[in-house]
Formats: sequence, C-alpha cells, structure tokens
Amino acid sequence: MLELKDGALQIGPFMAFTMGIVVLFVGKRINDAVGFLREYSIPEPVTGGLLFSLLIALIYAFADVAINFELGARDLLLVYFFTTIGINASIKDLLAGGKPLIILLVITIVFMVLQDLLGITVARLFDLPAAVGLLGGSVSLIGGHGTAIAWAPKISEQYGVANAMEIGLACATFGLILASLMGGPIAKFLINRHKLTPEKVEPLDVGAAQQDDKASISSLQFLDSILAIHVCIVIGLGLNELVKNLGLDLPLFVTCLFAGILITNLIPRSAPRLTGMPWPTRTPTMALIADISLGTFLAMSLMSMQLWTLIEMAGPIVAILAAQFLLAIAINIFVVFPALNRTYDAAVVSAGFGGISMGSTPTAMANMSAVTTRYGASHLAFIIVPLVCAFFIDLVNAMLIPLFLTNF
Repeated sequence: MLELKDGALQIGPFMAFTMGIVVLFVGKRINDAVGFLREYSIPEPVTGGLLFSLLIALIYAFADVAINFELGARDLLLVYFFTTIGINASIKDLLAGGKPLIILLVITIVFMVLQDLLGITVARLFDLPAAVGLLGGSVSLIGGHGTAIAWAPKISEQYGVANAMEIGLACATFGLILASLMGGPIAKFLINRHKLTPEKVEPLDVGAAQQDDKASISSLQFLDSILAIHVCIVIGLGLNELVKNLGLDLPLFVTCLFAGILITNLIPRSAPRLTGMPWPTRTPTMALIADISLGTFLAMSLMSMQLWTLIEMAGPIVAILAAQFLLAIAINIFVVFPALNRTYDAAVVSAGFGGISMGSTPTAMANMSAVTTRYGASHLAFIIVPLVCAFFIDLVNAMLIPLFLTNF
C-alpha cells in the first residue's frame, strides 16, 4: 500500500481512497469552524483537499520526498456519481430543460471561443506561442486535466512547447481551484441581490440524506440502489463500446449517465424487480450515494495535486488565469443569469457554470450541490448542466482546439 521508491512515496489505491475520506472529514470540520467558508458555500472536499495538497507540497519542499497517489478508485467514484444523476433524471425534466439547455449550450460554446482567444492574447503579451494560450484556454480549463493530458504531447511535438504537459496541468489545477471557489459566492450574490427562492420545496438531487434527519435507510434499500447503479454501468459500458465503433470516443461516465436516463424513463418505476422495490430514482439512498461519490472524488483529486510542479511558469500562468477568471465571472453574472430569466434555477446554474468555465464537470456539480444544500433543490440545474458539460463540451472542444492550433 505504501512504497518509497526513487525519492517518492507511492500510495496505493486502498490508502488513497482512505485518505480521501479523511480529507473530506477534515474539510467538513474546518467548514464547521470557519464561518465564511459556510457563508460562501465552499465545498467541504475543496477545503480539505487544498489543505492536504499544501501539506504535501511542504513535505516535498523540506524533506525532498514526493507523494504519488494511485487514483483508480477515484475514477470509479466519478462513474458512480454521474450514474446517479442519470437515474434521477426524468423525461419531464428533460423536456422542461429544452430551451434553457439550448441557451446554456450556446453561451458555453461562445465562451469557449472567447476563452481561447483570451488565452492566446495574454500568451502573446509574454512572447509565448499561441499554443501556450490554448493550454491556458479550453484545453485545460473547459477541458480539464484529461483534455490537457490528451493534447499536451501533440502540442509539445508539433508546436515546440517542450513543457506543454506541465503548463496544461498547472492551468487545469489552478483552474479547478478557482472554479471551486467561484460558484458559491456567485450564487449567493445573485440569490441575495434578487431575493430568489425555489419555486417549490423538493428533495435534493445530492445531499438529501444529510439534510433529512428523519430519513430511514435500510441496508437492503442501500444495496438496491447500488444494484441499480451497477445495472446502468453495465449498460453504459455497452453504449460506450457502441459509440466507439461509430467513431465517437466518449468518457465512460457520459454513457453511464445516459444509461441511467434511458432506464429511468423507458421502464415504469413500478415494474417488477428482483429486489421487490420500485426503481430508486430520487430516493434518500441515491442522494446519499451521490454525495459520497462526489465528495470523495473531489477530495482525492485535490489532495493529490503536486503544487511544486507549477512554479516554473508562474508569471504567465497567473496572468492567463486571472484574465480567464474575470471573463468567467463577467459571463456568468451578465450573460448566463439574465439569459435564464434571473430565476432561482438560473442562480444555481450560474454556480454550475462557474465550475464548467474553469474547472470540471464534478466541480460544477459540487458547486451546485453546496448551493442547493443551503438554499433548496433545483432539478433543472442538475439536468442541463451535466448534459452541457459532460457531453457537448467534449465534442465542441475536439473541433475548436485543432481549429485554433492551425490558424493561430
């Protein structure tokens, strides 16, 4: 589980998962003790994860020992989380999300273009290649760590950016932090300024089990939800292979999300099942599993950051990210929120867009979860935001990146 090799401490998947749980609880204790963290809906795994990544950086600085985590369990948690989102989706919600979904998608695509143009502009101010600006644009921010890792070798080989991988991961890492810190304050500002409340009181998509002290969850109910998730994952694996054969490469969590949507809406909730229970859509057990999966995923992602690798390009990276941060806030407050009619749902979507714009899909979900846990449910936000950022963004980015690389 633990192995010291070549000056680096290798932490196996079991210990990495265990540490992720510890980090999550540390974040909760800190948030409970520090008022402004609660006031601005900073997700608990972000608080704990950032603290641990700083401690790991200090260990490296003073003891010259790097700490590396094996994060296979983290990736499985991501699949679990998005499968629960699919299971909680309904045709009624999807139809209701039609116009807002299109509006958010159009805004996101325009934002991606602006993000790349801004990154290229700031990079050129430092006499750096346009490719560096793209690494500080949609490659790492909208695209996240995965897209940065995928494109860095090509940018390094074909466009002369030797440290493309380090730049991409640096931007993705700090973008994740900024995205995590952006969503809650933006939503709080919009909700308070416009005196917004949910149209009706409904169960939360994530975290409901924490909020309802009277909710009783039996072991069989919990296993029934796990079984439902596994059924969707099996079907999601099949869908993933199918789309690969059609020439479309999608992350597994996207096809599992769609598998959950299909099963929830094509099979009646009352249809006979082996467990003798109705299909567990929007149940306390499903909310509990979603909360555990998302929180631990984010805690593991943030605690495993190697901050010492981000120093060399500090100046340009800070300038690019500062410009991108201001752009994201402006688009969120002055475009996304008004375009979605300044409703409570629009404020929650704005928290999610904060995660989309500079972080990742899980960050968007965590931002919205923190906001809805405090102010109330928004099923619309939890449908349209993951559909935009988990599916459409990858497709659009796959076309935008080569277009900008070729023409700039």
